[in-house]
Amino acid sequence: MPNTKNANVEQLLKTLLGADKTARLFATLNHPRILNEWEEGIVTRAELAQAMNMALFEDLLARSANGRRYTEEAVAAGGSVYFDHGALRTVRWPHSGALPPGEAAFARILRPLGFSINGRYPLDRLGMTGRAWAHDDAPDEIAQFFVSELHPERFSAEFQQAVTNVTGNSRDPLTPRAVGQLWELERDGVLPLQAAHELLPVIVGAFARQHETPREADYEVLLKESAEMAWIATEGNAFNHATDRVADVFQLSDDEKAKGRPMKPEVERSRSGRVFQTAYRADSVSREFRAADGSLVTREVPGSFYEFITRKRTFDQDARRWETDLRFDAGNAQGIFKMTASQAA
Repeated sequence: MPNTKNANVEQLLKTLLGADKTARLFATLNHPRILNEWEEGIVTRAELAQAMNMALFEDLLARSANGRRYTEEAVAAGGSVYFDHGALRTVRWPHSGALPPGEAAFARILRPLGFSINGRYPLDRLGMTGRAWAHDDAPDEIAQFFVSELHPERFSAEFQQAVTNVTGNSRDPLTPRAVGQLWELERDGVLPLQAAHELLPVIVGAFARQHETPREADYEVLLKESAEMAWIATEGNAFNHATDRVADVFQLSDDEKAKGRPMKPEVERSRSGRVFQTAYRADSVSREFRAADGSLVTREVPGSFYEFITRKRTFDQDARRWETDLRFDAGNAQGIFKMTASQAA
């Protein structure tokens, strides 16, 4: 079969996003080799995972003008994007309405899709913990997820109350039907195409804000102690950033700075000396808040951003093949997270 487009992934995305966006995504993103074969009418967990990842990448570009411009320029120059990982932020707090607290809200989606935890990273300076989720069937080629949990108990009582005020009315985006379909996918590794069509928009919709418009007073309290929690107040569980894996992040950083792009001043280097990351600063977005008198006010806040990563490879003597270092680094992550803190206002 041709290795350019998996028919099941293409059909799922066409229904969700339309033909034009689907064609653009296939022209932009790397194509995992595991998707070179498919069975008509039956969707594997890898296919559904890739369709979800592609839709989430499209959503990130819709919210990040800098990322969109970079991607368009890369494709126009004959290149493409190797989608390395997407990152999202959660809050591990019992007062989160109908939404399971923290990472649990996404483990119930990622695990049936074939992802497993691939590392834990204490982000103590931020009062958070990060975990990487890699796909069991194609860890190097299907984009990973970096899911971080914020721990409100590490902050002040006033802060904790503001978190409860913001997240306490959260909705659960997963319908009972979707929960059943995810269970079936976890059990069998596949779903009928029609069930996958029903499930895809539900799981994509989970990567969004599930709580009501935050009160401006709560936002101010959160902002004083945690730019990350303030970000969650406006953006929820949307992709904080998506990442292009590139051959030389240092050269890319220099090139983008020369174009006048809003790049991070320095490239983050892992302690292992094998993972290097940089990013654009977060795009500003307009968000509504509930004022003290109940009216709605709008202000500019940090939105999402676009990241770049270079991963070194090593030759595995036992497996007789080159292996990409798929790990993350807590220091790198905390440096990258500052991309949404520096503009907080």
